[in-house]
Amino acid sequence: MTTLVVLTVIAIALLIAGLAVYLFWAGTLLNRIAGNLEDSADLVRAIGRNAAPIVPGVEHINETGGVVAGALPLLYGMAEQIVADVTPRPEAPEVPEPARPASGTRRSRLLDAVGFASRP
Repeated sequence: MTTLVVLTVIAIALLIAGLAVYLFWAGTLLNRIAGNLEDSADLVRAIGRNAAPIVPGVEHINETGGVVAGALPLLYGMAEQIVADVTPRPEAPEVPEPARPASGTRRSRLLDAVGFASRP
């Protein structure tokens, strides 16, 4: 019975030692992450301080961009009208050609798969 008690105590001691090693490793990783986050927070604050003088100019640029974006449909329509007025158009044929697919004639391979050969 004493052997079983000794092995149980050893198993528990190994489990506690393993958990201590794991907690030490996790603590080291968390300390490193905390340091990186602190450095990142300092960088973000520095970017905010550097961007503060630029904000009024950016707001003015955004307002101007909104005005230009609002005028784009009108400008686009005017440009299309100008292009349509000056583009020469070929005369339409008296007899219109039938509509054909742009890719040409399609050939199905399904009939080849079943052994049917079309006549040339």
